[in-house]
Amino acid sequence: MLSKRHIQNLFPHTQHTVSATRCPQQRLHAGRRPAQEDNITISSATRHSHFKQQQMPRKARQMWQDIDKRKIKADLTAFYFVITKGYTIFAYMSTVIYPSPIFGPVHSRRLGISLGINLMPADGKVCTFDCIYCECGFNADHRPKLRRPTREEVAEKLEAKLKEMKAEGQLPDVLTFAGNGEPTAHPHFAGIIDDTIELRDKYCPKAKVSVLSNTTMADRPEVHAALLKVDNNILKLDTVDPDYINKVDRPVSKTYDVKKIIETMKSFNGHVIVQTMFMRGKTGSEDVDNTGEKYVGPWLEALKDIKPQQVMIYTIDRETPDHDLLKASHETLDAIRDRVIEAGISCTASY
Repeated sequence: MLSKRHIQNLFPHTQHTVSATRCPQQRLHAGRRPAQEDNITISSATRHSHFKQQQMPRKARQMWQDIDKRKIKADLTAFYFVITKGYTIFAYMSTVIYPSPIFGPVHSRRLGISLGINLMPADGKVCTFDCIYCECGFNADHRPKLRRPTREEVAEKLEAKLKEMKAEGQLPDVLTFAGNGEPTAHPHFAGIIDDTIELRDKYCPKAKVSVLSNTTMADRPEVHAALLKVDNNILKLDTVDPDYINKVDRPVSKTYDVKKIIETMKSFNGHVIVQTMFMRGKTGSEDVDNTGEKYVGPWLEALKDIKPQQVMIYTIDRETPDHDLLKASHETLDAIRDRVIEAGISCTASY
């Protein structure tokens, strides 16, 4: 039987739950967890590209290389591969670090076929929030060593990808600024937006340009002006309760003020989509359920003040770095969505 030490030697720099189970066939699997397994938690460090690939059979090694290059879909959260005859190693990815500057296309629950634009380094996360539900993990677990892509690199890689997609007859519905952190933190964000709009108009004029932001930089004049140019200016507001924000969103800056964030959202005069995560569960011993009236009522009043063009509410869909978080139910999200619509604001719910 494979020993715990042997498995840990294969996963020296990962932060995954790893399982060993007997498998009668030496073949690659993807999908469900094996029925019988010996769970081992590997708690050390950073990326999962440091497997000892020479110990894998050729087919598994090739899949791992594809995973490491992010050729697989970004929303794939589980995979299996065989490393010795009769055994399958199952790795459950707890977080995802995206390629930079371009990744995908991926299917977005809210936006359709999305080509991702990641303005952060390819080997880590840079964000002004440190959300306990972030699919990219905690900031401290993914300190980058590489630099951010330059404005020129972003434009070059984006144009190459759009040419490729056009040749294949698969143009994106949306070009989405997201990835490993806060996109508006890039020092040349405004210029990159101008380049992106120009390339969109050239190759896929029907596509929308979207920015997913936590709003912390949106009051800066150049960032504010750039966000007014995009089709979907999607800004986060999980709650208006400061204690909840410090517990769940965990702003890096000690001067974060949700009242100021709301004023910034109002300053877009309706050209803003508010995005809100609803969930249940705990972080440590503290409850993080924000679906009750204590949080929904004041949040709804803030929406009436902001007057956004739309509200997007959603819940956990991928593995989170804090493993005690739970999805909000369909019924709960539908009830919150209906209250927003009753207030005269367009709202969608993603489950």
